[in-house]
Amino acid sequence: MAIIKLNNRAVKDATAVGSTTQLGNLIFISKQTASSSASVSFTSGIDSTYKEYIFYFNNIHPATNDVYWSVNFSTDGGSNYNVTKTSTTFTASHNEAGTVASLGYEDAFDLAQSTNVQWLVSAGGLGNGNDESLSGSLHLFDPSNTTFVKHFISNCQWYHNGDYSANTYVAGYCNTTSAINAVQFTMHSGNIDAGTISLYGVV
Repeated sequence: MAIIKLNNRAVKDATAVGSTTQLGNLIFISKQTASSSASVSFTSGIDSTYKEYIFYFNNIHPATNDVYWSVNFSTDGGSNYNVTKTSTTFTASHNEAGTVASLGYEDAFDLAQSTNVQWLVSAGGLGNGNDESLSGSLHLFDPSNTTFVKHFISNCQWYHNGDYSANTYVAGYCNTTSAINAVQFTMHSGNIDAGTISLYGVV
């Protein structure tokens, strides 16, 4: 990396701030919009083209109060979403009154060799008020690799139904050496009322 010294004329006057290589570029693949949808599924675009894929969630709004945003994976093009997973979860939260704050490991939301959906939010559940929603991302690494398990990492910022700001991190692996070629997002109960999910590949 080249280093440039800045004077007191302001950063906006700088014409270069150095360069790095191999940080990767995002390549847009597709976007889906939920509208009273039972699920949002990506059954194409996940293949050996990229070593990493990122799903971006934008203002995901549930139809039902106190629900959990979740993901599952498929190795058969979306005929079944039942890949075995092991994962870990922790959440930081703070209420609007400024009286309660917490940071903790959420063992009730982990999976241990389970084919169940992976919840991407934790205790309390997402609110469905008119101004309540969730935004965040999920990274899926090298899904077409047939030697190793498939790692995933999710970070979601969401409006807890009890008027908390909540930030949940989930990480784990799909315990399969088969290629993962489809991903599905759901609420654990009720529909996805609104929101968009965009899929990118990382070069």
